[in-house]
Amino acid sequence: MTRTDRQRWLLPSHLAEPGGSGAARPRRTVRDWIVDTSLFLLAALVGLVAADTSAQYTSEAVTLFDQLAGALACCALWLRRRWPAGLAVGLCLVNLVAPVAAGALLASLFSVAVRRPFREIAWICALAVATSVAQAFLRPDPTTGLTLSLVLGFVLILLVTAWGMLVRSRRQLVEALRERARRAEAEAELRAAQAQRLAREAIAREMHDVLAHRLTLLSVHAGALEFRPDAPPEQVARAAGVIRDSAHEALQDLREIIGVLRAPDEDGEGNRPQPTLATLGALVDESREAGAEVVLDTTVDAPDAVPAATGRTVYRIAQEGLTNARKHAPGTPVTVTVRGRPGEGLTVEVRNPAPAGPVPHVPGSGQGLIGLTERAALAGGRLAHGPAPEGGFALHAWLPWPP
Repeated sequence: MTRTDRQRWLLPSHLAEPGGSGAARPRRTVRDWIVDTSLFLLAALVGLVAADTSAQYTSEAVTLFDQLAGALACCALWLRRRWPAGLAVGLCLVNLVAPVAAGALLASLFSVAVRRPFREIAWICALAVATSVAQAFLRPDPTTGLTLSLVLGFVLILLVTAWGMLVRSRRQLVEALRERARRAEAEAELRAAQAQRLAREAIAREMHDVLAHRLTLLSVHAGALEFRPDAPPEQVARAAGVIRDSAHEALQDLREIIGVLRAPDEDGEGNRPQPTLATLGALVDESREAGAEVVLDTTVDAPDAVPAATGRTVYRIAQEGLTNARKHAPGTPVTVTVRGRPGEGLTVEVRNPAPAGPVPHVPGSGQGLIGLTERAALAGGRLAHGPAPEGGFALHAWLPWPP
């Protein structure tokens, strides 16, 4: 429970309700009851003083009329929240003939100044001033002069109206601050949700890029052992070694990702060295050891000069291309081409011809290529993939390389 919820009884009803000022006829809070009771008692006190003064120079019938009018005017103040303008107009007319309603009139003017627009406040205040002037002539007070009565009535009306408008301005400021706080809280929740979504996408993309290559090697060589139980011992040992190494590397990569999720470093990377363009040769050698025919054609003489983020993206693109070729076109030669220089950008292409015969169906969702497209776009580049004109499949990407 927030501090505002605990102290809701201290707020006006239109601020305490969840719907704000737009809520229809909100219920009075404890604070509202205290204010309304205080205004009622204050208006009654002013009415009693005025009635006692009036009884000294008026007849009993007029005194009785003043008392009844004052009592009704004070009781009518309980309606000031529902009908502030109508109540103020009615009390202006009552005050014209009954001075005991002056306290109730001032309280109603305060309510009008707090709740109604300025144009409505202006003409009601003008009516109050006019009836106050007329009342000074119709029911003059012998204890005070005419001039003092006129000035006192005018000043009291202006003070009460100004006080009400000040309260109105403060309430509007409080509402604006509360709305700004609610909007800021909603925006913060939206940013947090978006950050979580982006983090989940980045983790999913990284897990796919890291594990798909290893698990594909496991699947291919395990399938080869299944379909070739009579293979020579050397081939069985070689496949078992690839399976063992791939499983070990996959386990290491998985531990690294889990470690990042549990206690991420400041830069968001794991403790193991991240792949770059300089390690692309090791990736190709690993695929060759697994039995794939891979040709690496690169014109980048200094791969260490390539920015680390760009080199890592090139590595992931080549890794995904080799993985897809191994899954969907096993046994076909794969060509990995890397071109570029500072200022012109870096181009990477992975191409393989169509397989000679039918290929067993390998389950896949296509999320790898989607993740590569997003990765290239985040790096400021672009990626295209699809069937090559001469047959087969081609994966082409361009990435910026600052001069």
